[in-house]
Amino acid sequence: MRYPDSLLSQGEQVLRAFRPHWKSLVIPAAWTLLVVIGLALTPRLPSGWPRNAVYIIILLGWVMVAVVPVFRWWFTQFVLTNERLILRKGVIARSGVEIPLEVINDVIFSQSVFERLLGFGDLIIESAGEMGQSRFSNIPRPDEFQAELYAARELRTKELTSAESPSDTLATLARLHGDGILTDEEFEAKKQKLLDEI
Repeated sequence: MRYPDSLLSQGEQVLRAFRPHWKSLVIPAAWTLLVVIGLALTPRLPSGWPRNAVYIIILLGWVMVAVVPVFRWWFTQFVLTNERLILRKGVIARSGVEIPLEVINDVIFSQSVFERLLGFGDLIIESAGEMGQSRFSNIPRPDEFQAELYAARELRTKELTSAESPSDTLATLARLHGDGILTDEEFEAKKQKLLDEI
């Protein structure tokens, strides 16, 4: 699955892009099987409008319980770049979450026994600023993705600190503070740490 280059900033590269775990397709597949069985049994009904009405009801129900969830799964995309973590979802009405890697404080994954057997789970990402916690559900192999996310965050932090002079870093911190991404306490702590390193 390819993330559009037009949505990337200059120098930004996609490290990994994927959809939610395939378990999201199990229930739509089961409904499809029931619809096929239902359609196979409808020829026993008298011909004419009763049979046609049953066909229409079955097909409309199938669209709601099977087709719509498959479209929702298909149009949900998780993207990890060298600058941010992105969640985009929606078929017609779209929504998304973008978290810059440098503001991610902690990444927690959780799996039940059943989820571990099937190889999926949830990630809770704690970031600085107003967003606080973001939950990403049905992530394939969440423990591996957690490690990959940490590695990307560390590389991003090194890029930002090595590329910027102390005054540039201070300006970036002030911008993040002004945008509400960093709280007053976080801003003061990071500013003091930067000044101590000079």
